[in-house]
Amino acid sequence: MVNFSLEGKVALVTGASYGIGFALATAFAEAGAKIAFNDIKQELVDKGLASYKEKGIDAKGYVCDVTKEDQVQALVANIEKDLGPVNILVNNAGIIKRIPMIEMKAEEFRQVIDVDLNAPFIVSKAVIPSMIKNGGGKIINICSMMSELGRETVSAYAAAKGGLKMLTRNIASEYGKYNIQCNGIGPGYIATPQTAPLRERQPDGSRHPFDSFIVAKTPAERWGNAEDLQGPAVFLASSASDFVNGHILYVDGGILAYIGRQPE
Repeated sequence: MVNFSLEGKVALVTGASYGIGFALATAFAEAGAKIAFNDIKQELVDKGLASYKEKGIDAKGYVCDVTKEDQVQALVANIEKDLGPVNILVNNAGIIKRIPMIEMKAEEFRQVIDVDLNAPFIVSKAVIPSMIKNGGGKIINICSMMSELGRETVSAYAAAKGGLKMLTRNIASEYGKYNIQCNGIGPGYIATPQTAPLRERQPDGSRHPFDSFIVAKTPAERWGNAEDLQGPAVFLASSASDFVNGHILYVDGGILAYIGRQPE
């Protein structure tokens, strides 16, 4: 019998006060895991705690800037004290700055790299020693389709996610012998509060141009939703994926497989 249970596991999902991270943590809780999450401000942590409570989930929330190594080490120590060693890590926290490359300041580029690439390195580094000690673990990096594709205005984000894809493969290569599986999830275009303006109907009732573009590029002919990512995440967090390592699972409705619709 395939085992998708996460009973008795401790899962840390970074930046999981809302959105994709919240959806993944909720799925883990439903599969039996104990949930820890962080965010950069107390107000966001409090918002997340209230949302988990509404779902009947007794999550533990912590204020932590995942780009700061000392804060991350303290976070992992506190989780271990409160819940136990981290068995499952999801590096979900991330930012994007949509700025044309030649208009982007180097400090803005560095900030995106810091949050989207350096932070997963820092948090993974903090949990791997206890995973080795305890006989294994699961690391899931949220990689994005931008680890495969480029697009206007997202040079820093694409560079970071491409780097995260290779960090994923390298963690798998370096620590697979310790029964640590490190994989990535590459979400397609997901309907979240952040993308809501891109899906609003125009005054004449027509689709937003970007909405039309995404639907036309997606064989599923729709945006994804956070729930579409829950099953893949539980699979990669459970013993069902014990021989899956260094893989990026794209949950994109088929965009990466599709050359696009012929113009009419």
